[in-house]
Amino acid sequence: MKTDVANQFDTVAVLGAGVIGASWTALYLAAGLRVRVFDITDNVEARVNAYVRNAWPVLEQLGLTNSEDCRTASFHKSASDAVQDADFIQENVPECIETKLALYREIEPELSPRSIVASSASGLMLKELQCGWDDPSRIILGHPFNPPHLIPLVELLGNDSTAEGVLDTAENFYERVGKVTIRIKKEVPAHVANRLQAALWKEAIHLVQSEVASVEDVDKAMWAGPGLRWAAMGPHMLFHLGAGSGGMREFCSRYADSFHRWWGTLGEAKFDQSTIEDLVEGIEGEAAGRSTDSLANERDALILEFLKGRKQVLSSQ
Repeated sequence: MKTDVANQFDTVAVLGAGVIGASWTALYLAAGLRVRVFDITDNVEARVNAYVRNAWPVLEQLGLTNSEDCRTASFHKSASDAVQDADFIQENVPECIETKLALYREIEPELSPRSIVASSASGLMLKELQCGWDDPSRIILGHPFNPPHLIPLVELLGNDSTAEGVLDTAENFYERVGKVTIRIKKEVPAHVANRLQAALWKEAIHLVQSEVASVEDVDKAMWAGPGLRWAAMGPHMLFHLGAGSGGMREFCSRYADSFHRWWGTLGEAKFDQSTIEDLVEGIEGEAAGRSTDSLANERDALILEFLKGRKQVLSSQ
């Protein structure tokens, strides 16, 4: 399969239209694709259409729309109907292996020979997902970060059962709709980005448990400190810059002993009832009465402005 096949894709099926699926729907519609949606929940059409309308101005500001008109998807009663004529299938049904395998058994007979199925699964392994297929060569991992229409990352994973060219075509397709992709070379639980944030949160919880700092101050230390740098570049590149012209080699030589000492004192964290109560109490204080909707809007507005600024900086270089 040649990678330019992705440029011919014009129809996408979105299977599962919760928060992730609705966000994918908005992004694919903005890219000018026909989108066929399947979801069993009540009022799905009104809910997804409202989500798309709310997301559209953000997509316009990011330059991800090819039309001023807010497009609409078609909605289908069954997954097998939704995948008819679909070139690319984004699967987002609940993170339950039995649910996903039953879905795959339903849709496999209806897929065209060139269709690619990408699962948004964050906790399940690709080798587990492949058990639902007679021919697993066209099912891959295409894991986004929430919300997919705003956060660029997609983690891609195939394995020895994946047909030649499928990952290349999927990568080309995702980049066509504005995504930033990474290739996972070896399968591990939670992929790459979730493992990174899990490691960070583990130490953040440990600092609260150990009464080193409050929930609010731990959060403040992140967004006002390294979080700003990490949003611009990853940790390896930033540490490469941290020793001046000597780069990564000089940084490792200069700070190895310090990092070994710090790593040796990193703590453990468990979600026992006491820890959960401390986190809930701390976040309630930090939220200061603001609703989750209000906080989410603030988060999205900040991310949007960063992405716009990043695009402007990079385009001027």
